[in-house]
Amino acid sequence: GAGGKDRSMRRAALGAAAVLGSLLMTAAAPADRPLVRAPAGAVQGVRAGEVTAFKGIPYAAPPVGGNRWRAPQPAEVWSGVLDASDFGPACVQPTPRVRHLYSTDLGATSEDCLTLNIWTPAEARGAPAFVWIHGGSLTGGSSREPMYDGRRLAERGVVVVSINYRLGALGYLAHPALSAESDRGVSGNYGLQDQIAALRWVRDNIAAFGGDAENVTVAGESAGALSVMYLMASPEARGLFHKAVAQSAYMISMPELRRPAHGMPAAEAAGEAVASALGASDLEALRGIDAQTLTDGAAGAGFGPLAVVDGVFLTDQLPGVFERGEQAPVPILTGFNSGEIRSLRVLAPPKPADAAEYERVIRERYNDLADEFLRLYPGSDLDSSSLAAARDALYGWTAERLARSQMALGQAAWVYLWDHGYPAADDAGLHAFHASELPYVFGTPDRTPPLWPRVPDTAGELGLSRTMIDYWTAFARDGRPSSRRGPEWPAFREGRAYLRFAEAPRPEADLMPGMFLLHERSVCRRRASGDMAWNWNVGTASPVLPGPNPACDRAGAR
Repeated sequence: GAGGKDRSMRRAALGAAAVLGSLLMTAAAPADRPLVRAPAGAVQGVRAGEVTAFKGIPYAAPPVGGNRWRAPQPAEVWSGVLDASDFGPACVQPTPRVRHLYSTDLGATSEDCLTLNIWTPAEARGAPAFVWIHGGSLTGGSSREPMYDGRRLAERGVVVVSINYRLGALGYLAHPALSAESDRGVSGNYGLQDQIAALRWVRDNIAAFGGDAENVTVAGESAGALSVMYLMASPEARGLFHKAVAQSAYMISMPELRRPAHGMPAAEAAGEAVASALGASDLEALRGIDAQTLTDGAAGAGFGPLAVVDGVFLTDQLPGVFERGEQAPVPILTGFNSGEIRSLRVLAPPKPADAAEYERVIRERYNDLADEFLRLYPGSDLDSSSLAAARDALYGWTAERLARSQMALGQAAWVYLWDHGYPAADDAGLHAFHASELPYVFGTPDRTPPLWPRVPDTAGELGLSRTMIDYWTAFARDGRPSSRRGPEWPAFREGRAYLRFAEAPRPEADLMPGMFLLHERSVCRRRASGDMAWNWNVGTASPVLPGPNPACDRAGAR
C-alpha cells in the first residue's frame, strides 16, 4: 500500500543519510571531532573513546517573543557547521528556594532551550535509538544533568538522545486567548508538543548519526515517565516510537481544557487566574513579562504544570485511554522503587496521633475498602504505612496498570521493583529512594547531584550497574530485557512476575498481592464520581470515597 511504500522510501532515504553521515565522521574531520551532515545541517561533535557526543543541537526554533506559547516551529537549517561540543541552556524554571537531594547546578537558563544531545557508538549504523526525557515535576530539570550522560549506554551499541522541553507555565499554561489564536483551537501542552517535535526530529535525522528511525525507544523517569505515558496516549505521537520505558511513572488526573473536572478547575480558567496574579490584562502583556519573572510568579500563584485533556493532543484522562486500548501498541518496561516516598515525604499523607485515630479516619474515608486498606497499610507502623500507601497509589498502581494495559494489546510487558540499598542511602533512611536507580541505569554513580547519598565505588555496585545497562539496552534493541550477567527477566503475564533489584536482580512473582486491586478500585470510583482527583490524596488525605461500584469492582478484578 501507499503507507508501506512511503515507509520504504523513508527508510531508503534515511539509510543513505546514515551512509553519508558515517563517511563524513570518518573522512571529513579530525578523529576527535567527528562531523555528521544530517538533514537538519552539519554537526561536529566530540569523541571520547568509542563514543561520539553531539550536544546542544536545536530541534525546533526558539519559542521566544511572539512564539512563546505556540506550537514548536522547525529549526532553521544552519549554514556552516554547528559546534556541538557543549549542552544548550536548560529551559527556564522556578528560582530555587532551598537546596535538596535532587538539586544540581544547571547553569544559565533560557527560553531558547529546545535542544537535544546525542551519544553514538563509533561506526554505528542502524543502531537502536533510546530517547530520554528528564524528570522534575514538569517544573525543573534538564538534559544536561551529569547523571543523564549517555556514554555508557552508547558503549553497548545504542544511540542515546536526551531532550529539553518547555517547563512550568511556559510549557503548560492554557488560556482562552491562547486557544483562540491557535489553529487547533487549544492551548497548554506546549512541553508535550516539544517532546513530539523532538521525536519527529529523531525520525528525520537519527540515521545520519547511526541510529534506526524504525527502532526508537522513548524513556523517562518520574515526570519523564509521566511524559512517556502522555506520548503513548497522544494521537499526535503515534508511530514516532516503538517501545517505552517508564520508571516511577504516576498516572494522576489531569485538568481538562474548558470544564472543571476531577476536583480541578478548567485549565483555561487556571491560566486566567495566573494572568490575573501577574497583573497581565491580555496576551501581549503576558508575553511581555520576563520569562524568569513569569515562571516564578506563576509558581508563586500556585500553578502546577500538567498536561491538559484538550481533545487534540490528549483526548481523555490516561486511565480511560489505556482501558480502551487507544494508546500506542508498544512493548513496555516499567517499574518503581520500594522507597519512593522516603525522599518525597511532602507527598505522604499526614500521620494521625495514634493507631486508633488512623483506623477511624481510614474507615471514614475508604468505606467498604477500609478493611483491605488497613490490611495492606496497618496502624501498627504509621510511618511505614504512610510511605507505602502513597508509593503504591502513585507508582505501584501505575506500573501494574501500564503492564496490564499493554498486555491487553498483545504487547510484552516487563516490570521491576527497585529495592536496592547502599550504606550512605540506608543510613540516611533513604533505602531505594525515588530516582536512586538512575545512576545505575546510566552508569554514572560518580555524577550524581551534590546532596545525593554517595554510591560506593565497589565491584558489587559497578556490577549491578552493568547488569542494568545490559537489560535496558537489550530492551531498546529487541524489546526483551536480557543480560548474560543476570537472571532471565520473566514477562509480567506469568503469574504477575517481575524482577526485583536488591543486592542483585532476582525474579519473583505476584507483585505486592492486593496492592493493585485496592488502588484500581479506588481510582475507578474517583473517576466515576467526576469530582475527585487521584494522586497523592490517599490514606488519611483521601476524600470520602463513593460506596461500592460493581463496574469498578469487576474492572479491578480483571
